[in-house]
Amino acid sequence: SKQWYQRRVRGLVDVKGMADRIIGMRSALKAGLAREGSSLNWDHLTNQIGMFCFTGMSPEQVARLTAEFSVYLTKDGRISVAGVSSRNVDYLAHAMHTVTK
Repeated sequence: SKQWYQRRVRGLVDVKGMADRIIGMRSALKAGLAREGSSLNWDHLTNQIGMFCFTGMSPEQVARLTAEFSVYLTKDGRISVAGVSSRNVDYLAHAMHTVTK
């Protein structure tokens, strides 16, 4: 039916919007790390896809990120990109740079 088709198109547009936002946040985080002066290669942040991202940080760096900056992620360094926003991406970049330099 026409209504089903319209709902389907709206749903696909919504999913595309979410995917684009996550891609944008990955790029913004990588750019923020560069602005912070990080000399590490963060290409893996933008080469991955999906809502979660392996940062490459060690369990010790993750522990510091949580203790010093109240940033929570898995011990193996996996972060939810869905939780990154234009309001917190610079803070996250600063925190990640601080614990990885």
